[in-house]
Amino acid sequence: MTISSRAEPLSISQLNLDAQGLLESSFPLIWLQGELSNFSRPASGHWYFSLKDTRAQINGAMFRNRNRLLDFAPQNGQQVLVRAKITLYVPRGNFQIVVEHMEPAGQGALKAQFEALKAQLQSEGLFAQDRKQALPAWPGQIGVITSPSGAAIRDILQVLQRRCPSIPVVIYPAAVQGADAPAQLRQALGLAVTRNECDVLIIGRGGGSLEDLWAFNDEGLARAVADCPIPIISAVGHEVDTGLTDFAADMRAPTPSAAAELVSPDLSVVSQRLAGLHRRLRWVMAQQLRTPQERLRHLSQRLRSPRQHLEQSSQRLDELHNRLQRQMQHRLTLLQGRLQPSQQRLARLSPERLLLDRQQRLAALNKRLPQPIQRQIQQQQLQLGGLSKRLQTASPLETLARGYSITFKGDEAVRSVNQLQAGDTLTTRLADGEVTARVEHVQGSDTD
Repeated sequence: MTISSRAEPLSISQLNLDAQGLLESSFPLIWLQGELSNFSRPASGHWYFSLKDTRAQINGAMFRNRNRLLDFAPQNGQQVLVRAKITLYVPRGNFQIVVEHMEPAGQGALKAQFEALKAQLQSEGLFAQDRKQALPAWPGQIGVITSPSGAAIRDILQVLQRRCPSIPVVIYPAAVQGADAPAQLRQALGLAVTRNECDVLIIGRGGGSLEDLWAFNDEGLARAVADCPIPIISAVGHEVDTGLTDFAADMRAPTPSAAAELVSPDLSVVSQRLAGLHRRLRWVMAQQLRTPQERLRHLSQRLRSPRQHLEQSSQRLDELHNRLQRQMQHRLTLLQGRLQPSQQRLARLSPERLLLDRQQRLAALNKRLPQPIQRQIQQQQLQLGGLSKRLQTASPLETLARGYSITFKGDEAVRSVNQLQAGDTLTTRLADGEVTARVEHVQGSDTD
C-alpha cells in the first residue's frame, strides 16, 4: 500500500486503488443472503443490483461470464443466497460486492441446514476415517437399499450383470423421496443388518434437486449408516450431489452405477484394491490441501487481473450509457416543453386565422362607416362656416374697404417714419387700387 507524506499527497485514484486492495486482501469469499432490488440487465449482459435486509443494503454486480451459468432468472424482491468477494469500484469509490454464484434463498436455507448438521456430526467423529470399513474384495452377496422402480436399481443391476453376473443381489425396497422416505430407508437398513445376509450394501438413488435428495440428509439415517456393521457405499444422485450418508458411509460413489462397479470385482483383486486406495488417498489429500488451496485462491483474488480491469471498465461503460440516456431524455423533455408554447403562438398567428379576424373587423367597420362620416362632414362644415366668417372679419381687405390704406416700401409695409427718407418710392394700397408716390420730406411726430 502506498504511504503518503504531506509533501506527496495521494491522488484520488491511488487512494481508491489502495482501498480496493485492502478490502480484497482482508476478506475471502463470503456468503450473503438478502433481498434483490434495483435489478438491471444492460445490453452488456452484466447484472447490477442491490442486496438488502431490514436495516442495510449493499450494491452488487454479477458479470456475464458468471450469471450465464445460473439456471434461474433473478427478480426484484426475491430472496437470494450469493457467494461474493468484497471490493471497491474505483471510478466512483463505491463499496460493493462482485457475485460469483447466486441461488434462491430457500435452497440456500437447506444448504445452511445441511452444513450445520454436517458440522455437528463431524464434530462427534461420525465421519472419521478410523470408523470406516474396507469393502470386501469378493463379496458373496450384495444388498441394495433403494426404490425398486427407480432408475438407480436398473443402473446397478445392469453394471453388476456386466461385471460379475454370478454375484446374487438382494433388494431392500424403500421410498427415496418424500416425507416417509427417511423412515423407510432406516427400516430397510435395519432389516439388512438384522438378516446379515450380504457382505456389502449400497444405499442411494438417482439424481434430483436438493429437496428431492433431502431424505439422505436425515440425521437418524446418517447415524444408522455410520453405525452399520456391514460395509456400506452411499450413492446419492450425480457426481455433484452430496448427502450426509456420503460422509457417514464407508465409501461414497458419485453415481449408483459407480457404486456397483466399486462392489463388484473386476479383472483382478489387486487393481480393485488399488482403485479403492487411490480414491481414499484423493479424499485425504483433498482434505489436507483444502487450507493451502483456500490460501492460494485468496492470494489469486488479490491480483488485479486484466479480467478485473475489464469488468470495472464494463461497469463504468454501462453507467455512462445510462447517464447519457437520462440526459438525452431530459433534454428532449425540455425541448418539447419549449416547443408547445411556440406551437400555440403559431396557431394564434396563423395567416388564415389573422385573415379571418381582419375580414370580420372590416365587415364591422363597413357597417359603422356611413353614419360617423356624415356626422363628421356636418361638423366640419359648421366649423368651416364659422372659421370663414372669422377670417373674413379679420381680412385686411375688409379693413381697406372701410377707408384704410397700406403703404409699402418695396415689399415691406411701412409702420414708422423711421423707415423712410427723402427720395424713397412708396406704394399705397387702397380698397380699389394702388398709388405710387415719392417722399419729399420726412417729419416725425413730436414726442415729449
